[in-house]
Amino acid sequence: MVNTWETATVVAVVAGVVGVFVVMRGSSFVAHAVPQSAFAGAAGASLLGINVIFGLGAFALASALGIGWLGRRGRHDVATALAVVVMLGLGSLFLSWSTEYAPAIYSLLFGEVLGVSTNEVGLTALLGALSIGAIVVLYRPLLLSSLAPELGAAQGVPTRRIEMLFLVVVAMSATMAVPVVGALLMFSLTVGPPAAARCLVDRPGAAIGLSVAIALLVVWVSIAASYASNWPIGFFVGVLGAAAYLAARLLARRPRTRAAGPPARPTGGAARLEPQPVS
Repeated sequence: MVNTWETATVVAVVAGVVGVFVVMRGSSFVAHAVPQSAFAGAAGASLLGINVIFGLGAFALASALGIGWLGRRGRHDVATALAVVVMLGLGSLFLSWSTEYAPAIYSLLFGEVLGVSTNEVGLTALLGALSIGAIVVLYRPLLLSSLAPELGAAQGVPTRRIEMLFLVVVAMSATMAVPVVGALLMFSLTVGPPAAARCLVDRPGAAIGLSVAIALLVVWVSIAASYASNWPIGFFVGVLGAAAYLAARLLARRPRTRAAGPPARPTGGAARLEPQPVS
């Protein structure tokens, strides 16, 4: 449990930071595709008997770079969909060859609250630090290319290079998150809390801070609920992430709903200026 709490905290912080840029860039489909690719790598590593982190990292990085390269020469959504199809097929093949089919697919797809080993904690923290450090280094050009790509290109921002580097960061965040929350619902943690934060605040710095806070709350509550109920942690992460976004949308609509109320009735002298019916 200590390993899980420590690793999940790192995952939540990185997902909260990286997810803000995922939402701003409209890359939610990519955030879904890369963990699927990482799942295939983990299945292959499990088949070979090596640490699943290495398989996660290799396949996630290959998928991210492939999406970025193919997206330059064609439609980005088509390249992303093809990456998902290929990697899911490979993952299914690897798991069919494994003697631990059911436990492997359960933990890799939906997460396992007690599945984080001591050896994975340090490596996860290292990947998390590298991801945050990369965001800090790329912050200004990444923010400009996310909010105003045409303006960034006009000011000399290498948008294609920034896109590829950001995909590498997404791959690193997926590598560290899949063992905890699973491949299928890892993107929920990357999209749900950041999207909720973007509904409530406009400034990028404030959105990042609020996104991290929501992601931490989602992960901590999910771990406790998974431990108490013996249900997969990915279920709670998905439900709570969606609930956070829905609550944020409702809160964001309240001022506009209140401002759009019925017009006030005329009072005082204005009421006496109305013409009276002729008898």
